[in-house]
Amino acid sequence: MSEATTRGIRVEVRPDYLEHQSDPRSGLWMFAYHVRILNDGADTVQLVSRHWIITDATGRVEEVRGPGVVGEQPVLKPGQSFDYTSGCPLPTPMGTMHGAYQMVTQKGERFDAEIAPFTLAEPYTVN
Repeated sequence: MSEATTRGIRVEVRPDYLEHQSDPRSGLWMFAYHVRILNDGADTVQLVSRHWIITDATGRVEEVRGPGVVGEQPVLKPGQSFDYTSGCPLPTPMGTMHGAYQMVTQKGERFDAEIAPFTLAEPYTVN
């Protein structure tokens, strides 16, 4: 699990290997990642976009940018949280992800809430 807090916005991520959706013989490893975004701060914020940096075991890097998450741009009042699950295919049995969510306060201030690095790994790949 990874966790980072930026300006009162805490981002927790727990990855899972999806064995039944993976096909290592054809070079496909599927992972899910479960995200909880908590507003531990004093300001209401909206998540407007995401930026992921995905690195596979060969060092190949892919960047993913886009509006919101899972089709939503949630607004979080102080004390509220938002949970979602998404997925990531990799061509290797191991990789890493990290990135940021761009947040906007009610006053129009923009900032990036860090998503700390986490490992995607087929079980028993990492000792």
